[in-house]
Amino acid sequence: MRTWAATVVLTSSLLMSGVIHTSVLANNPMTVSQSSSQSPPNKPQAITITKVEFGVASRDSEGKINLTPTIRVPLEEGNKYGWRIQILDVKGEVTWREVLRLPKPPETWATDSGENFTLSADGTEAVTKRTQLPKDGVIENFWTIAPGDPPGKHIIYVYVDERLVGNFEFEIVPKERQKVRT
Repeated sequence: MRTWAATVVLTSSLLMSGVIHTSVLANNPMTVSQSSSQSPPNKPQAITITKVEFGVASRDSEGKINLTPTIRVPLEEGNKYGWRIQILDVKGEVTWREVLRLPKPPETWATDSGENFTLSADGTEAVTKRTQLPKDGVIENFWTIAPGDPPGKHIIYVYVDERLVGNFEFEIVPKERQKVRT
């Protein structure tokens, strides 16, 4: 049985710089009676992304996850691949959403914590959504290769507060095609 494991791990370290502003709230005018009974909506915070990385993950002897940047991931059971995003001066929790697209459906899909996980009807796209407090300003997510995972071109889109902050195109490469090339 094939298992995909999505593990959210919070760590530090981390490519792409820029300022991301969360979406502006809808312009809904309040009447006088509404304004006295409701407090105004909170303004979304500005989010600055300082680093975005994708690669193959491994744990060192101290349990720290190291990320080796690559766009070619070896198709070997147990290999982990994924992304890290460093957010500067974030206050409180952030909501992120990841869209993973595969070239064809795997034999099975699974996550470590199944909540906030949906699949497309054809089984080629998974959407994971989390709201969490970044640890040292970092959010990340990794997938584990399992038997039946398809080789070929994959893509991951990562959104923070509904703003695209990462777009990772990569290839899962069978052993016979794993020549040195990143």
